[in-house]
This record gives sequence, C-alpha cells and structure tokens, in this order.
Amino acid sequence: MTEFDIILRGGTVIDGSGQPRTRADVGINGERIAKIGDLSQGHATTEVDVSGLIVAPGFINMLSWSISSLIRDGRAVGGITQGVTLEIMGEGWSMGPLNQTLKDYYQEHFDFDLGEIPWTTLSEYLSFLEGHGISPNVASFVGATTLRSYVIGEENRQATAEELGQMQDLVRQAMEVGALGVGSSLIYPPAFFASTEELVAMCKAAAEYGGRYISHIRNEGNQIEEAIDELITIAREAGIGAEIYHLKQAGKQNWPKLDRVLRKIEDARAGGLDITTDMYLYTAAGTGLDSTLPPWIQDGGEVAMYHRLKDPEQRKKMIEAMNTDSNDWENLFFAAGPSNILISSIKKPEMAHFIGKTIAEIAEEQNTSAEDTIIDLLLAAEGRIGAIYFMMNEDNLRRQIQLPYMSFGSDASSQVPEGYFLKFSPHPRAYGNVPRLLGKYVREEQLITLEEAIHRLTEFPANNLGISERGLLKDGYFADLAIFDAEKIIDKATYKEPHQLSEGMVHVFVNGQQVLKDGIHTGALPGQWVRGPGSSS
Repeated sequence: MTEFDIILRGGTVIDGSGQPRTRADVGINGERIAKIGDLSQGHATTEVDVSGLIVAPGFINMLSWSISSLIRDGRAVGGITQGVTLEIMGEGWSMGPLNQTLKDYYQEHFDFDLGEIPWTTLSEYLSFLEGHGISPNVASFVGATTLRSYVIGEENRQATAEELGQMQDLVRQAMEVGALGVGSSLIYPPAFFASTEELVAMCKAAAEYGGRYISHIRNEGNQIEEAIDELITIAREAGIGAEIYHLKQAGKQNWPKLDRVLRKIEDARAGGLDITTDMYLYTAAGTGLDSTLPPWIQDGGEVAMYHRLKDPEQRKKMIEAMNTDSNDWENLFFAAGPSNILISSIKKPEMAHFIGKTIAEIAEEQNTSAEDTIIDLLLAAEGRIGAIYFMMNEDNLRRQIQLPYMSFGSDASSQVPEGYFLKFSPHPRAYGNVPRLLGKYVREEQLITLEEAIHRLTEFPANNLGISERGLLKDGYFADLAIFDAEKIIDKATYKEPHQLSEGMVHVFVNGQQVLKDGIHTGALPGQWVRGPGSSS
C-alpha cells in the first residue's frame, strides 16, 4: 500500500493544460504532488473527500499590489478565498532596489506598518515576506519606475548613456537573484518621462536571463494604438517577450478601437513576437486621483507638485488641461467624467467621509467645480487618494475574455475584511476577480470553457513568466491547488460594499499545506518566494 501525507479523493481534476477534465485522486507528499490517478489502494495521514468539486492548480494573479498588505496580514484571505496561490508584483514600482530617498518615499506611500524598511534589494524584500509568514507564494518583476527613480530621480529628462548602463546593471542584479523581468507603468510620472530607448535598454538586460517585459502601456485611451506600437517596438528591439497589463480601451470615444488594437497584437504574434495580455473582470479602473491631472505637474516630485497645485496660474493651466481631450497624456478626468470618479481611499481620518462619494457629489456639497474639487482634495490630503473610474465597455470586456493569449490579474492587494483594511473602500476586484471570471463569465455566460479559463489562470501565465514546476497538476510539481464548487463559485464584492469574500472556493493548498479548509482560512503561512528564469539560486 502506497503511503501519502494527503490524499484528495474523488475530485474532478482539471489539470491546467486545457485538456478535458478527468475523475482522479491526488496524492501529496511534503510540498509536492506525488501521484494523480486511482489511489484507492493508497493510504494517507490526512484524507479529504473532494467528490463533486473541481480540483485545479492554484491560480496565478498576474497583477498584485499585495506589497504592504501581506506585511499587515500574511493570510491574504481575499486572495486565498479566490484560489490565488501566486501573487505577481512589480507594476512599475518594485520593492527594490531602494536608496534612502526611495525608502522614505515608500514608507510614506505604501503604509508598511514598519518602523524602518529593513530591506534594500528586491530579493531582500521577497525574502523578508517569506520569513514574515505569508499564505500565498510571491514573485516580482523589477520596476522600471523604481530603477529610473533610483538612478535619475523624479526629473523630466532623458537618461545619459552612463545612467542607462547603471539601470541595466541593476536589472541584471535583480534577474540573477530571481526577478521575472522588467515591469513598467508609463502613464504615471516619473515613468511617463522615460523614453522608448530607455525601456529597450533595460529590457535587453532582462532578456539576457530569459526575462519578460510587462507594461501598463503609455496610454489606454486616445493613443492606445501608438502605445501598443511602442510595446511591440520594445519587444522586437530588445528580443524579449512582452505582456500588456490590464488591456482596456478607456473612455467611450475609444471603445470602438478594440478591433484595431487586437489586429496590432495578433499581427505581431503572427510575425513571431511573443506578445500576451492580461485583464481584470470589471468595467471600472482604479488608481490615484492625481491621474486626473497632467503629468507635468509632477516634474521634480511631490514637493514640486504641491507647489504647483497652490499656484493660481499653474492651477488655471491644470484645469484647462483637464478639460482638453488630449493626445499628449491619458486624461482620466475627461475619459470618465466627475460623475464616474468614485473616491475609494484617503489616509487622513478627518477626510474619510469623502470615501464612497463621486467627485460630482463632493463638488455639489462643496459648491465648487469638479476640477477645483479634485485639486482641493489633493492639497488637503497631502498624500495619495485612491479613486475608481467607470470608463470601460462590457461588450469589449467579454470579447477580451475569449482571447487565447489573455491571462488575468486583479490589479489590487489581497485584503482581509477586518481591522485596518475596513478603513478603505477598495475596488471589488480585490475580493472577486477570479470568481467573477469562473462564475459570471464561464458558468453563467459560457464565454469560454472551464478548462480554458483554468488553463489561462495557471499553466499559461506560468509559462509566460518562465516559472517551472507550477501551474499544472502533475506528478512532482509543487502542490498548489484550488478546489472549488463550479456550481457555486461567484464574486460577492460590489463597489458600494467591497469587503465581501467570494463564495464557492472550498479548499486551497499552497506548497502542500492547507490554507483554506471548508471555506475557512486555516492560518497556515507556507508561502514561498518563487524565483524567475534567470535565478542562479
């Protein structure tokens, strides 16, 4: 009789490959899958009846902002109850390399709840998380914004040849210890100030190690086609695979561009370039309220920005820019409109009453214009204000789900619906992105099969990221598993009541340890740092 630590008996296995489901048992020893098949003659210390449930590989969240939430609460309940076992970080900002200026900036903006930031490099941060104790696995790109800020600062100028060399060396250092590649977020200053050539240089260094380029492209609105051209140029010139973060067409005037956007991507793929995309399953975006203002106000950093916000002449120029449908920057104020911009977070307790209100509602209360309201709020908050922007199209979203090169990311942190986290009103994608896919769009609307959806949550992104021995249910692979009721899985979080856990996820295992049992978090913290393809460690 074969002995196992754990046997999952009687489940319906969807292994992540896209192949049809099968009835099989799963045996686990230590942190690995030992055997998949008929284990009726096997014996285990722990046996779990999973009959009637889908047994799948743990899901990969391609865009996670759990950088500080995992320090506050390593259980990541909001993600684990979606079946997410690997959180991918690094959209522009990464947690290393840091100098003292960046440490001060991060301490102020990312709310780590630490006396001092005890790491300097990205690898030290990921090791810190692992040692701190976390339920999901973690991995990260090195951020192009972080690299630019580390080497150049926040000025609007081009990098010198020497500075490009420094950035490339920093990329190589990060890749050698396990970064996945280079991540950028080009609508936000100071990343907005970077040239295509600067990004190509960094990506060439990442390509030496089999890394990938992943980007919040320079414009998702009026200039989306040009922004995709830039990403394709970077991929071609750097010889690197590239992914578009959260593909969308922002602003009603840009909704008809989807056909042309897909043609560009598919022509590049047909021409031999490895171009992929990811998305979240909502028609509202979420980012800072300062994204309603033109990027030039942040030339030189936050102190310079607040100085400009207080200057009457500069304010006049900002308001004029906010009301211009510009091709020079992505104008979220124009794309959404004040009635479709919802305040989701403000750190100042005395301003918490604004959370859950639209800019239009606040402007009416304050008896000011929407533009002045935004500027006044930013000045009063003296820090980031989170906002939700309703500006995408449901029909486009449905079409994107069906793309074979599409994976999925929440663009949110994995939160816990208690304590500190209840101070803010996050985007519902923080709690519901994956179950919304599996419940609403797979079960109810049947846009794609469950096998295809699971493939694009598991093996497909794992292959794109160059991650080995994860993303499939296969003998010898790490035992990351999501076990759920396909008839019940659904998101519950809404824009008005976002702190609601999804339903239908029954059991979750990470590295062979059960972190969710009968829908309840076990408290286990077995998460590991998953290293990228260039790692020598």
